[in-house]
Amino acid sequence: MCALDNRPSPPATSLLPEPAPPRRRGRVLVRLLTVALSAGVAAGGTLLLWPHEPHRAAPAPAAGPRAQTAARAAALAAAQTAVLSGLPAALPDLTTLIGAREARVRAHPKDAAAWAVLGAAYVERARRTADTGDYPRAERALQTSLKAAGKNDTEALGGLAGLAVARRDFAGARRYGEDALKAAPKRWSAYPVLIDAYNGLGDYKAARSALDKLMALKVGADVKPAVMARASAVYRDRGWREDAAAQVTDAAAAARTPAEQAAYLCQAGQLAWERGDREDALRHFTAAVRLDPDQSAARAGQGRALAALGRTQEALTAYQGSLAHRPTPQVALEFGELYESLGMGQQAEAQYELMRTQVRRELESGVDDDLVIGRYEADHGDVQEAVERLTAEWERQPGIEVADSLGWALHRAGDDKEALGYASIATDSTKGGGVRSALYAFHRGMIEQDLDLEAPARRHLQDALRTNPYFSPLQTPAAHAALTALGGQPPEEPLPG
Repeated sequence: MCALDNRPSPPATSLLPEPAPPRRRGRVLVRLLTVALSAGVAAGGTLLLWPHEPHRAAPAPAAGPRAQTAARAAALAAAQTAVLSGLPAALPDLTTLIGAREARVRAHPKDAAAWAVLGAAYVERARRTADTGDYPRAERALQTSLKAAGKNDTEALGGLAGLAVARRDFAGARRYGEDALKAAPKRWSAYPVLIDAYNGLGDYKAARSALDKLMALKVGADVKPAVMARASAVYRDRGWREDAAAQVTDAAAAARTPAEQAAYLCQAGQLAWERGDREDALRHFTAAVRLDPDQSAARAGQGRALAALGRTQEALTAYQGSLAHRPTPQVALEFGELYESLGMGQQAEAQYELMRTQVRRELESGVDDDLVIGRYEADHGDVQEAVERLTAEWERQPGIEVADSLGWALHRAGDDKEALGYASIATDSTKGGGVRSALYAFHRGMIEQDLDLEAPARRHLQDALRTNPYFSPLQTPAAHAALTALGGQPPEEPLPG
């Protein structure tokens, strides 16, 4: 069992009332090696191809009080810029920034800008730690800022849009994001949250349009890496894996801080994982953790890759570390399924209970967790509850993640004909976003098998194993068994790109 971080939440303040086509694969592989070396230089010369030690500055002589004050002010200013721009920030810097802005609003309760910074910092801290008690604090701070500054307070509107994305309230994110964009059409930070919102609502045309506008903006070198990382995410959703890898690799090379570089390396690791490259994924995730030990998503990624490599004990340790830093429901579910695949039922149930506990906490803080609950219930619990929850989620937020999960829940409930419609949305680029997902292809293949559609079932099961032969410790063996029953053979090599 993992040793969870059970520190109490800090008390709530009482003061508040069509891009270019993809590149060729060969060029991307050269770029990945070249930029990996560049990333080492950007991280202070310690990374080289992949780091052996975290980013560390050279020892400096002890500074006097005046120099220390100046350094602290510079660090606060950098952290403030990061949270207002939606850039990754180091957890210690967030803690310092929050303390400073809480002190500021106590002394100046009508300072709208300070309230907006405080709210955005709460959102980022919750994202880094899974302390969802920060979400209500963030909402109060941002609404206070909006009340003090007026309806065109772009920083507060942007913060509220980011908060809505974190809570999976994509309709709210679209509303606040579009209001922020109207107030400041050239403010680049409004676009990333709008892209997330449009994707969550299944409006892929609007997401691509927002990316086009973002890429056309003239932005400074300090935010260019974030723009490239956002482009990578959209390319990934379109199925352009080569272009996605190139963009995020460039972003990691150009990142200005270890925390920012770690976030982009983690994103690169996830792309490598999705294409079934276990070793490359592990290198990226390990580099991210060394740069930023609080990067819990990278720790979970390490667990995923290590399990696929057969390094089971290391995988368990990595998952435990991820949950100790940030006990999210999705990672707890994933960890439970790894235990279940190993025949460790008692440990699996402990993780599922952790997932349920964290879901309750998140629901209390306004987070929409119906997607993760539906996924759990479909495979491990009450299938009818899964169908009901995911149907309601689809009506609210018809993104491809929901389409896939709802299709699978309907299949598990025995309604394969309706299930196939949703599985088609998740896997057909003409109907959905175009993402190439082994899990989505597996789900569709299993549904088609039960409908006696043998040829399509073989094709989609082979696609699943070709896209990522290690996509799930529980479902990969099922894919092999189903393919064998259909008279098919597992593919010899993963899909290119």
